[in-house]
Amino acid sequence: MDYQIDPNESVSAAIVRAASAIRGVDPCSLRPLGEVLDPDALDGLFETRYDGTPRRGGRVSFVFDGCRITVDNGEYLTLKLLEDTARSERERAYGDGGVKRREQ
Repeated sequence: MDYQIDPNESVSAAIVRAASAIRGVDPCSLRPLGEVLDPDALDGLFETRYDGTPRRGGRVSFVFDGCRITVDNGEYLTLKLLEDTARSERERAYGDGGVKRREQ
């Protein structure tokens, strides 16, 4: 899932909002973001400089509540459910019958 962060929304708030949307749950039911990283520090990485000029570039990735989250430039989020990744890997290895395929 791709998510564009609203200019008036903090990066940390956008992460919670997007993670709850992709998981289909209420934001309050997610693990607190503060247990994974410091939300204020994360927001500080992407907020404007003291002189008002915007910061350019920057990328950070981490796992939060079953999602691989990547923040790009403080403007965009990319979220991937880890369950989907694990399921895809199992399906490639085991196929439909639950028996691991032999490499030919």
